Amino acid sequence: MLANVTKDQSTHARSGMTVGGGEDASVHERIAGRTGALAVGDDLGDRIDTHAWQAYTILGVTDSIARLDALATRCLTAADFDRGASGSEYRAHGSQYGPRGSEYNARGSEYGAYGSEYMIWRLWGAGPPVVLLHGGSGSWTHWARNIMPLARYFTVWAPDLPGFGDSGLPPGVETAEALADIVSSGLNDIVSPPVPVSMVGFSFGAIIAGLVAARQRERVRTLVLIGAGGLALGAAPTRQLARITPEMTLAEARAAHRENLEILMIADPAQIDEAAVDAQMENVRRTRFKIGAIPFSDALLRALPDVSARLVAVWGSRDVFPASPPELRRATLAAHHPDVDFRVIDGAGHWVNWEAADVVNAMLLDVLGAGTPARA
Repeated sequence: MLANVTKDQSTHARSGMTVGGGEDASVHERIAGRTGALAVGDDLGDRIDTHAWQAYTILGVTDSIARLDALATRCLTAADFDRGASGSEYRAHGSQYGPRGSEYNARGSEYGAYGSEYMIWRLWGAGPPVVLLHGGSGSWTHWARNIMPLARYFTVWAPDLPGFGDSGLPPGVETAEALADIVSSGLNDIVSPPVPVSMVGFSFGAIIAGLVAARQRERVRTLVLIGAGGLALGAAPTRQLARITPEMTLAEARAAHRENLEILMIADPAQIDEAAVDAQMENVRRTRFKIGAIPFSDALLRALPDVSARLVAVWGSRDVFPASPPELRRATLAAHHPDVDFRVIDGAGHWVNWEAADVVNAMLLDVLGAGTPARA
């Protein structure tokens, strides 16, 4: 059973799941009332030293993200941990309203969460379903510049992956395969089979999207991989990141996050706006899943033979993560999908769906087959 409410049913927010909170809710009201997670992350993961994030709690988060969150409908799927005879198995079951789960103490900070058994999905729009999976140390707001253009044509589902943002992390979930099991089962709850879906994954989320598509087989029509890892092609060396410590002032911490975004995520410094910096700080502290070496593994590569979907692969030309040239990445994908639609977006860095949002949005509308808008 799927827990599904609209933004008008915000009375549940105090005792159960968090819902939209109203389009006109002020940013301060939304944070004080916990009516929305606001997190645009990066792929820094364990490479950032953590500290007591209570000192950097942000009340004045970016209004544009808060308003986008206010327009979302939120749904919960439960990710139960079940040990079977064949080892550890993760299955997502339906859920019902109930009190929030235990408070996490993540990286030195406490925040309200739904408990480790829940995965949180946000949706916008109407039309054929499209699922967007965010990157490492990220959340649904990796897609903040893409959601509304897509929502004119599609029902857009943007979850927080288990262990990120608002979603819980069940005990023992430590692998990409375990995450994919939870996401795949949750997808069956929110969009009942055999209804076809399309999936778009960014960075670490591209690995998970590929694993989910392999599990869902013919049900996934189009799989779009943006800045994907998991192809066992090595990692390029990057500049040393700015260290963030508890002793820093807020201004110093913000400057360090901005620098790290420029090093790893966004090629054009002009695209690193206050929205990215504000939300990154909140998002990094909320990450509990350790991605470790998964981006450099062969996790996605091993799944590709079982993927039935049309495959689209996109990188920014200035993405700092790939150690291999575009020709090798194309050949690696084409070995299993000869008709792969391979694209490079000139001048963009790793977080291309933020930095070159207009280009990516036009590309997604094209490859996903947008027709007449479902909404004006």
